Amino acid sequence: MRDVAIVAFAQTRHTGTDTGLSEHELIHPVISEVKERTGLKRFGFTCSGSCDYLAGAPFSFVSALDALAAWPPISESHVEMDGAWALYEAWVRLQHGDVDSALVYGFGKSSLGDLRTIMTLQLDPYYLAPLGLDQLSYAALQAAAVGADRQELDEIVRRSRADGRGNPYAFDLPEPEGDDFAVQPLKKTDVPPITDGAAAIVLAAGDLATELSPRPAYIRGIAHRTEPHYLGLRDLARSASAADAARAAGVGKGPVEVAELHAQFPHEEVILREALELGGGTVINPSGGPLAANPVMATGLIRIGEAARRIHDGTAGRTVAHAASGPCLQQNLVTVLEA
Repeated sequence: MRDVAIVAFAQTRHTGTDTGLSEHELIHPVISEVKERTGLKRFGFTCSGSCDYLAGAPFSFVSALDALAAWPPISESHVEMDGAWALYEAWVRLQHGDVDSALVYGFGKSSLGDLRTIMTLQLDPYYLAPLGLDQLSYAALQAAAVGADRQELDEIVRRSRADGRGNPYAFDLPEPEGDDFAVQPLKKTDVPPITDGAAAIVLAAGDLATELSPRPAYIRGIAHRTEPHYLGLRDLARSASAADAARAAGVGKGPVEVAELHAQFPHEEVILREALELGGGTVINPSGGPLAANPVMATGLIRIGEAARRIHDGTAGRTVAHAASGPCLQQNLVTVLEA
């Protein structure tokens, strides 16, 4: 396997309302930033992650290519998923050996529609979607199955919001107060904020990685797993696919200093800590995580970027990033990064 590293990461200052920017206007600044950091003007491969349902238009990712200066023609691909899966495709593409660099980006504007209604469309169309089981309802089912201590969940929310206030790209959310429920047992403060945003990452293979970054974040393991779509066929209190992905990626081969987890609700962090077998010495979501900013289709990619940033700035030597997709942590991608 070729050595592949993350050499640059950029993200938008996320917003909670539509600021009038089109998709290509949203992603252009982060694309320009990673180009400036690396000095690269063109890349051997480009891959993006987004969702047409958020934009309300077919092939919305095509118009976003205006931000890339895609002429002369570039080698480009797209996944209708979080940008973390675009990064996985780019990593596989770099293993072919004929190109040495890849640009990955993800973007989403959740403010344009009702996210609870939109995310219902990812459910099984025969048994689940007709029930009108929305995003918060099935998350509440999972939270009830986990049965975590309410004090523990409140502490996760408090910590996430506090860390988010220290992150210039996340929201400045107040201390959680009150017991108003969104859908029991989920409080309104357990729900991630509606977020518009984008992120970009540059991957480099071989000697190019050290040429572009003084401290590259090498991908030492990456894997993704999935489990049954129908919620009744799995134990919602656990995540077998996250555990399988963690083992395949080699999370347990060494100490994990920082873990960035795609936990959109506090009970998901409880599940993921167990699935990834993270010890008490691991710092969880120092960026604030999705509870401080949740740009759908970029949140997972940002987890990888934030984990890489800790390598880049020298504050950690081994980190783990996790991305999720589908209802109740149905699909999970785990990445191990080392200096």
